[in-house]
Amino acid sequence: MVVIKGVSAKAILDSRKEKTILVSIKTNVGSFSASAPNGKSRGKYEAKPYKNSLEKDIETLKKFTGYFSEDEIEKFEDLRRVEDIVHMHIGANTLFALESAVLKALAKEQKKEVWQLINLQAKKLPRLVGNCIGGGMHSSGKKPDFQEFLLIPKTKTVKEANEINKEIKKAVEFSLKKEDEDFKSRKNDEDAWQTSLNEKEVLEILKNTGVDLGIDAATSTFHKRKKYLYHNPPLTRDSEEQAMYISNLIKNFSLFYIEDPFFEEDFSGFSNLLKKHPSSLIVGDDLTVTNEKRFRKAIEEKSINAIIVKPNQNGSLIEVKSICEIAKKHGIKIVFSHRSGETMENILADLAFGFQADFFKCGITGKEREVKIKRLIEIERKIGR
Repeated sequence: MVVIKGVSAKAILDSRKEKTILVSIKTNVGSFSASAPNGKSRGKYEAKPYKNSLEKDIETLKKFTGYFSEDEIEKFEDLRRVEDIVHMHIGANTLFALESAVLKALAKEQKKEVWQLINLQAKKLPRLVGNCIGGGMHSSGKKPDFQEFLLIPKTKTVKEANEINKEIKKAVEFSLKKEDEDFKSRKNDEDAWQTSLNEKEVLEILKNTGVDLGIDAATSTFHKRKKYLYHNPPLTRDSEEQAMYISNLIKNFSLFYIEDPFFEEDFSGFSNLLKKHPSSLIVGDDLTVTNEKRFRKAIEEKSINAIIVKPNQNGSLIEVKSICEIAKKHGIKIVFSHRSGETMENILADLAFGFQADFFKCGITGKEREVKIKRLIEIERKIGR
């Protein structure tokens, strides 16, 4: 059993050099810390990262520090006790970091891995989804309108998939130098290559890489007044034209994974695309924002067959568990995902494996991404794969 004797927090810098929160707890089994990432292109319905501000959340935890010692934590479900204390007083980032620190303490006390607190029977490892070339809000200058161009190797091990993604990313650098006269080997917020090419030109480069391909179109970032406003090249598409365009990309480039192809209110657009391309993954992120109510609506309307799970979009790991259970019940694939502003926290790998995610979306290179992939490879090794 874990007893929390004190809670504190401070601001640290994420991979974009922006402030985020680190929460530390003192317990009967030692001191533990965890941090939360930051999203840049946030869905409209995403939970607020902080109640009022990061600084106010830090103050709130300081005020509440004495309240936690009355509760004993013995299992994952006991996180509910932590949530009952801070409910409505802190934001999603702060809650996620606090609960992550508590899980680390509990794992130490029980001599277990964090994932074992969630599911002792976990066996299946998720497939890696790596951001190779970037655009949208994660990049600067002339860029593709879509936010991410993804590599998804199908291999027996996570270690092998990671090596393949790194090799392809290296090879892609040479192709970009050849095809893009403005290419300077620069990286964006997620350590993906920055290019001035448009999405079709990028997909032409990636189509012969020998792995499954995906896109995160992040269309809510360029949807205004019922139109999709493209900049590279400049043109406007209405909903019907957008549907036709995405459908053609799926066919022409054999796209396996399509995230947020329509803006965050268009459940029917997602649904029609899924009907047309049932063998591709039609993935909700801004549409569902790791929110149970939004997710249930997407299931009702048959909008998606895969969901992005970003724990700090919600904050409550109890609710994250519920969302994963709903996904499994309805045959929806689960994609655990990093954020564009990341930290050296690696608990995402334990959560993805513990909740038996189908995919693990975590970039390819960059120390804040690699620390999570390395943790997943360590889990793979420890379970004897």
